[in-house]
Amino acid sequence: MTAQNSATTPNTIAVATAGSPAAATDVRSAPAPAAQRGTLLAALGVVSFSLTFPSTVWGLESFGPWSLVAVRSVLAALIAGAFLLGGRVPLPQRRHWAGLAVVAGGVVVGFPLLTTLALQTSTTSHAAVVVGLLPLTTATFAAVRTGRRPSRTFWIAAVSGAVVVLAFTLRQSGGALSTGDLYLFGALLVCAAGYTEGGRLARVMPGWQVVGWALVLCLPLMTVGAAVSLSYEPVHVTAHGIAGLVWVAAGSTFFGLYVWYRGMAAIGIPRASQLQLAQPLLTLFWSVTVLGEDLTPAAPVAAVAVLVCIAVTQRAKS
Repeated sequence: MTAQNSATTPNTIAVATAGSPAAATDVRSAPAPAAQRGTLLAALGVVSFSLTFPSTVWGLESFGPWSLVAVRSVLAALIAGAFLLGGRVPLPQRRHWAGLAVVAGGVVVGFPLLTTLALQTSTTSHAAVVVGLLPLTTATFAAVRTGRRPSRTFWIAAVSGAVVVLAFTLRQSGGALSTGDLYLFGALLVCAAGYTEGGRLARVMPGWQVVGWALVLCLPLMTVGAAVSLSYEPVHVTAHGIAGLVWVAAGSTFFGLYVWYRGMAAIGIPRASQLQLAQPLLTLFWSVTVLGEDLTPAAPVAAVAVLVCIAVTQRAKS
């Protein structure tokens, strides 16, 4: 899970999983082959992110929620560290470490932990609709953080999306928010804060390095967390459990973010954003085909309504 990426413009969906790299440029100046390759890479990133929730459900077959989050973070940090070392990437400047800590707390620890706890009681289809609100939540944080004032149309669409998600959760939960819903809404808040700060840092370093250093920053804490949680939570090794762990660590957390940033840098934020509109619907598809969940009619309807609201926010002028 997991990326992932925050923008300070209406194009915030482009960073709802991964942040907004300064390297992302307008595709009008990109050669056709580069644009095609960038589109493919960005699409791979979207598919990777859409598999995060189903993979987490698989991972919970073998691990407890705390163990799963800690171990996935350790594995992802080791992979990121290897890439950073292999690329001889210099350490970030001291003034950037505080921002990286916010990214780590929101994206590396907070969002995975809260969504994993939620998925113990919520279905992936339900979670996909709720978390589909993340781009709009990120836009709100970005507006507050930067002091920018998006247009009235932007805010109408954002509030409309929030109302759709709230109505959906109340309907699905029988008129009251469940514990899983509270975890999901908490995940929206901490992840939006992490993406917003990540977008700011991505102006001074490549976006994948922002995520990489955030992962490495968490390595000591998550190593201790993995040792402690594994001693308290029983492990039942299954093929699904191991596959889920490997994917959320290597696929969603690292590979997805890596190809997403490379693709977005090649084709630009606007076009990449259009690709990411498919992510919640893809997650709904995986929840049915991979997990065998029964999809309620309200889920795809709410997901499409949220996507329409997000599309409006992208086109609204700041």
